[in-house]
Amino acid sequence: MIAKRQLMLGVAATGLLSRRAFAAGNYGPGVSDTEIKIGNTMPYSGNASAYGANGRGEAAYFRMINDQGGINGRRINFISLDDGYSPPKTMELTRQLVERDGVLLMFAPLGTAPNTAIHKYMNQKKVPQLFVGTGASKWGDPAGHPWTMGFIPDYHGEGFVYARHILANVRDPKIAVLRQNDDLGVDYLDGFREGLGEDADKRIVLVSTYEVTDPTVDSQMLQLKNSGANVFFNVTTPKFAAQSIKKAAEINWKPAHYLVNVAASLGAVIRPAGVENAQGILTALYTKDVTDPRWEAFPDVIEWKAWMAKYNPNANVAENGYAIGYVHAFAMVEVLRRCGDELTRENVMRQAANLHDLAVPLLVPGSVANTSPADFYPLKSWRMARLEGDHWNLFGDLLVRGK
Repeated sequence: MIAKRQLMLGVAATGLLSRRAFAAGNYGPGVSDTEIKIGNTMPYSGNASAYGANGRGEAAYFRMINDQGGINGRRINFISLDDGYSPPKTMELTRQLVERDGVLLMFAPLGTAPNTAIHKYMNQKKVPQLFVGTGASKWGDPAGHPWTMGFIPDYHGEGFVYARHILANVRDPKIAVLRQNDDLGVDYLDGFREGLGEDADKRIVLVSTYEVTDPTVDSQMLQLKNSGANVFFNVTTPKFAAQSIKKAAEINWKPAHYLVNVAASLGAVIRPAGVENAQGILTALYTKDVTDPRWEAFPDVIEWKAWMAKYNPNANVAENGYAIGYVHAFAMVEVLRRCGDELTRENVMRQAANLHDLAVPLLVPGSVANTSPADFYPLKSWRMARLEGDHWNLFGDLLVRGK
């Protein structure tokens, strides 16, 4: 069970640990012959608590690695703290993890606003802020912020994809936008406007915003319906996505509905909103819908389900945060393995910046992770999907950022 304030994981097999006792590695903070200490912040409470599944998934993956003997015999000590999606709290906890607990790196801290709060600090301290749990495009800035790297496909590129799909498939689109009033919402909307081109201001008839502390988005949904829009671009996080889908059904508003990937969880959004209310919604996926029978014979999905049954036996498999956490943690372990005995902060970033066609489990077919010292966007591709019944059904070709 994950404690609200702190999660500390990892005990490697005693025999393997003893075999590491003679090792002489080049270590940074948080590393010894027997341990690699990793920090993380996650909203286990608050309005964004649906994302807590990401942290629980990451923790469970590291438990599995420790049960298998760790990374070259070193256990992963994963310290995951609850920041409630509050940037000031993220800053406080990150300082604690870096300066008091002495972690090697911060892995997958979640949220655009929380990561923005620590962005400058992490780069001043030269501590990896690695595979952050947000798709803001600013995480791909190796020249200006060499200690920060994203992982998931970026919001700007995803917004561009939706705009292009709308122009190709909706006659005379009149678009209403609901967006979170922060950098997440801005990034999506900027990419969306770019995709719409010079007619963006004419196509977008209304943009309505909400704060993460708002109780509901009911009033915004009424405004959006009254705008006369025939397209709804829904840029929300899970709580507000579920509310908006349900409210659209209540007020009988049936536009072409595009929902951002970060809110496309079947368990955290679609089912609470009512599956019947979400039929036909469109999104762009970079991971498989692991609940869809079409994938059940794929080796990566078989392994994921076995892992869930062993390490998350009481979890809701429809909460895609567990799959996202699994994907993130897989990549983190791969980087640490490539570091060998040179477990320094510098080498962590060096290895993370040299991933070439890395096959990551659960990604949509055709997608791989690629980075270079000049490219800090590991994942760059999506497939469009439509909700049909209780699953996301993929259609169309692989869509690649910048192409």
